[in-house]
Amino acid sequence: MEATQKTKKKDDKKTIKCVVWDLDNTVWDGVLLEDEHVILKGEVVDIIKELDERGILQSVASKNNHEDAMRKLEEFGIADYFLYPQINWNSKASSIEQIAKLINIGIDTFAFVDDQPFEREEVAFSHPQVLCLDALNLDGMLDLDVMIPRFITDDSKQRRKMYMADIERKRVEEDFVGPTDEFLASLDMTFTIGPATVEDLKRAEELTQRTNQLNTTGYTYNYDELDEFRKSDNHLLLIAGLNDKYGTYGKIGLALVETGEEVWKIKLLLLSCRVMSRGVGSILINHILQSAKAAGKRLQAEFLQTDRNRMMYITYKFADFKEVEKHGDLIVFENDLTRIQPFPEYVNVQIG
Repeated sequence: MEATQKTKKKDDKKTIKCVVWDLDNTVWDGVLLEDEHVILKGEVVDIIKELDERGILQSVASKNNHEDAMRKLEEFGIADYFLYPQINWNSKASSIEQIAKLINIGIDTFAFVDDQPFEREEVAFSHPQVLCLDALNLDGMLDLDVMIPRFITDDSKQRRKMYMADIERKRVEEDFVGPTDEFLASLDMTFTIGPATVEDLKRAEELTQRTNQLNTTGYTYNYDELDEFRKSDNHLLLIAGLNDKYGTYGKIGLALVETGEEVWKIKLLLLSCRVMSRGVGSILINHILQSAKAAGKRLQAEFLQTDRNRMMYITYKFADFKEVEKHGDLIVFENDLTRIQPFPEYVNVQIG
């Protein structure tokens, strides 16, 4: 099987990226407003911890007094497992929608756990793509295919902590007074680019599976296919990472470039949504532009429109790519390599 022929569109297999929990009679036994001495469900805590190990994010949608519920979660020692908890009197559907917006992932990757049939039905009606689970029957939840990632990588194990660091960054950014570039410079960011190694392949596969919005083609590749590209003399498989003074973002970018004798073609370019506000979106593509020019090659790029990746079309246009071919939904861009932007001054770029 030739590596150059092994491309495909993203499949329809559902994977859960975030589980949203009710609290009363779900995470704990009892109703907090009626009795502050609720009892934490040990079996639920075990599920929460295992999901966290698998890199599945978690949050809360609960009709409760926010301060009292958060105090109880802190008392139980599990508050840090939940990102952007929505503890209020709004509908659970609106709370889940808000969580999806704040985390910036598709609502079709959510599961919702509640003991009340009414609440599950309300969410299912408003968001039929959300997987709704009965909190009174969680046996086998961890064995569901959608809850089992193909690989558990170092990045996935740290995913919640990375998001928590993002929350801290956003808090600092909101309080920062001054130009955006000055704030970005204050982060002391280091952006790394290098050929993917064997150790990177699990994360690389995960990136192609999980990244929807900032993905130029929606192609997915499994571990073995990526390893073929890594070893191929006719391809560049590049992986990018980002760190700053708050910690690591992990491996957040991937590019696959087919290196022909006269023309290089970007078959896949993707970035994690978490880094777009950091002003680093152009670094990986500009590195490819510089490399193609240094090699004396023409540079083209494939773009396959999906229902989410309009931003990457704009990214190519801003990078001075022009449409040269169109075959149905597939657009082929080309860059004449005459206007390549320098890397941003507020980022230390390290090329491996």
